[in-house]
Amino acid sequence: MIDNKFTVIDSHCHIYPIKIAKPAVESTGRFYDMTALGDGTVDSLLKLGKQIGIDRFVVQSVATTPHQVKSINEFIAHEVESHPDTLIGLGTLHPDSDDLKRDLDHIKELGLHGVKLHPDIQKFAIDDYRCLKIYELCEKENMPILMHTGDYRYDYSNPNRLVPILDIYKNLTIIGAHLGGWSVWDEAVEKLSGYKNFYVDSSSSLYELSPERATEIIRAYGVDRVLFGSDFPVFSPDIELERFMALPLTDDEKRAILSENVLKLYNIK
Repeated sequence: MIDNKFTVIDSHCHIYPIKIAKPAVESTGRFYDMTALGDGTVDSLLKLGKQIGIDRFVVQSVATTPHQVKSINEFIAHEVESHPDTLIGLGTLHPDSDDLKRDLDHIKELGLHGVKLHPDIQKFAIDDYRCLKIYELCEKENMPILMHTGDYRYDYSNPNRLVPILDIYKNLTIIGAHLGGWSVWDEAVEKLSGYKNFYVDSSSSLYELSPERATEIIRAYGVDRVLFGSDFPVFSPDIELERFMALPLTDDEKRAILSENVLKLYNIK
């Protein structure tokens, strides 16, 4: 149980409908050659939150084909509506959609607070021409993008792909998951830490980095541009929160990362 002096928002959680949760979680585990620690359902996420003192969760899912976009966004919105005091929802887009503006308008109508993209799973490079319309629309509508970043095995989402997008779309807010570059953390912080429109979350990183190195990376990006995240269900929020609280950060730094930054970023009251 976390100290009551902190409000905690887990800013990176994947959830799935019960009927597809098991195969979806297993597929993600195979993709990363890991055994997922959670089952991907809303009920288990909320139960964990009550047990360990996490107040709210930012929830999302990823469309692997364009025809999944509408149903995924409606599922996320339904779960948020069912748990309005606990869940904050992000929509998803797919670059091969025949009408990206329609899809983003629908996300806004559903009351979702941003967009989740996963270039490695959706099989597009960050700087692929097909994605430029997404960035243009999200910049215009002030919709932050939470994006999986980094993978030493591929070159879809590595820092070299993200740099030109941050240069061009200067008013677009991008949150680079996994401290800006999963498995390529040093390259990510070197290339991306100077961008004021770039934020990161701590998900899927603290298991690999020493507390000292993780803290160095967090401070290099700037404490005001870092969010706490677990990457449920691959990792478990209780373990990730314990890892985060062990970092040699001040209480004020932890307070910003655990809740204040995400509320400001997604304009949540």
